[in-house]
Amino acid sequence: MASSFEQMRANVGKLLRGIDRYQFNPAYFQTNVTSQILLKALTNLPHTDFTLCKCMIDQTHQEERPIRQILYLGNLLETCHFQSFWVQRTLEENRELIDGITGFEDSVRKFICHVVGITYQTIEHRLLAEMLGDPLDTQVKVWMNKYGWTENEDGQIFIFNQEESVKPKNIVEKIDFESVSSIMATSQ
Repeated sequence: MASSFEQMRANVGKLLRGIDRYQFNPAYFQTNVTSQILLKALTNLPHTDFTLCKCMIDQTHQEERPIRQILYLGNLLETCHFQSFWVQRTLEENRELIDGITGFEDSVRKFICHVVGITYQTIEHRLLAEMLGDPLDTQVKVWMNKYGWTENEDGQIFIFNQEESVKPKNIVEKIDFESVSSIMATSQ
């Protein structure tokens, strides 16, 4: 028993030192499982989980149908093409995978609201609805309330006053004459 444990330990150590240390058991690669992991990582944006997962997939597997489509959806989100994300038929083609991830669409909307919150001071109601993938306008009020955004009578949604969040800091440098005099003396 002890010798098999030591042998297994040596094999794992060898795998961790090799160039393929991140490609664990490539012979057991399962497209559906990888797709689920990628979709779950998308729900954790803006954190880097999706990028990490994407980098761990071999290039040949990245070209397989559902994985390629999920990577495309991830690219749309990371590049802030939110309207294109919701319009894509890729989302509907992979509905059975997406339905397996609880709260997928709400997590994507949460990420979109995060990006809107750090980017805009005001935004048109129509544009926010398009970004949230909600042309019927049923969810926009829910997300506005969740983030404390208010709408005026012109259809402009007040997100955040970026100027109020800037916090100036006074920097006081304490340089005495003795420390500068030695520098000045050596430079002449």
